[in-house]
Parts: sequence; C-alpha cells; structure tokens
Amino acid sequence: MSINRVMISGNMTRDAELRQTAGGMQVLAFGVAVNERVQNRQSGQWEDRANFVDCTMFGKRAEAVAQYLAKGTKVAIEGKLRYSSWERDGQKRSKLEVIVDEIEFMSGRQQPPQQQQPQQQQPQQQRQQPPSSVYDEDIPF
Repeated sequence: MSINRVMISGNMTRDAELRQTAGGMQVLAFGVAVNERVQNRQSGQWEDRANFVDCTMFGKRAEAVAQYLAKGTKVAIEGKLRYSSWERDGQKRSKLEVIVDEIEFMSGRQQPPQQQQPQQQQPQQQRQQPPSSVYDEDIPF
C-alpha cells in the first residue's frame, strides 16, 4: 500500500497562471514558498530557508480560485506529489510538483482585483485605536 499526500502552507511566489487544455480542461499553475527553520552550524543562529514548490490545480475549482491567487497571498494546500520528466533542447529535465486537491486562503478574505471597489469611509468611531490599556505589555502571560 502506498500513500501519496502532502500538506503545505506558505506564500505565493507569483500570480497564478490559468490556461486551458485543447480538450477544454482548466489548468492553474502557481508556486508556493515554504520556509524551513534551520540552525546555522557556524553562527548558531536560526535562519529561514525557502523551499519553492510548483503547484497545479485542475477543473472548475481552478478557474474559480484563480482570480484570488496573487503573489504574496498566504495559502494552505493539500494534494499529491507528481514527478514529471522530459527532454528539451537535448537536455533531460524533471520536476516534482503538487497536484492540488484542496486550497485554503490564510491571508484573509480578498476581492478579486477586477471587482475591488474603493473603500467607503468608515464612521469615526470604528477607525479609532483601541484604548491604551489593551497592549501586550499589560497581559500577564
């Protein structure tokens, strides 16, 4: 028995690219940067090391989420790994990518860029800062 499942969260490295196969299937391609925390052996300091993951999503859901996936958006994805290899200009090439089954937006709710409306003025009461008594240094834990 084999299990091929992967779950990652990270930030989009580029805007998603939506295209269509000759058969009419929607294909969404995007990249996610996932940080790994490692300790530098020489300095002893902790550093973030980025891993760049290619992701592909298919079908109507790919078309529906494409407009919301912009560079910098924080997402969590679940899917399966797929290895591909090919030859281009006499060079053998390969890649490991995630075929996305589920995607969750972690950056908060956003409108697609073409539908954004100018923000309306909020009443003065809603724009005020919280009382000065509600700051981190006042919390005992």
